[in-house]
Amino acid sequence: MKFLRLASLLLTLFLVAGFTECYKPVTSSGLPKNIRKVAVPAFQTEARGARYRVSSRFTEAVSNEIIRRGNGLTVQGSTQGADAVIEGTIRSFSFTGVLLDREGRARVYEVTIVAAITIRDLKENKILYDNQNFIFRDSFEFSEDPRSFFNEEDPAVERIARSFSESAVSAIVNGLGVKEDKK
Repeated sequence: MKFLRLASLLLTLFLVAGFTECYKPVTSSGLPKNIRKVAVPAFQTEARGARYRVSSRFTEAVSNEIIRRGNGLTVQGSTQGADAVIEGTIRSFSFTGVLLDREGRARVYEVTIVAAITIRDLKENKILYDNQNFIFRDSFEFSEDPRSFFNEEDPAVERIARSFSESAVSAIVNGLGVKEDKK
């Protein structure tokens, strides 16, 4: 019995020790080393019918995500003195009823936002990253009981802004799609 316990303990230690090299934290950014200050000016809105403060919510979400995960990058609102700029545009914003209740009223809505994002190196005057078709979707539900009605539209937009910023900053920080000069 002691032999089995000892063998299982040794096997467990052996297996765990074998996986120590599997996890390697990301310690560098996909951006060029000279970029330390990133400007995130207010996103533009081309979308008709866009809700109040949608572009400012996206701008704020991207800034916060860079601060949270940018490995020491400094974020500012102005391009003056910045090494790079992240420009964003909300191209379209729509709500669609996707689930109806017994009376034929939409209870669950899907919100879809299409945005464009470009990252430019201001020192080298070149585009580092460009995606003109970031698409994000989320859904929200209206309560059937009017007494417990809670408008989920604003939280849905907040969730989409966070999702957008997480994907955009992941692409930047991990170097996905960052254009490199072939020398």
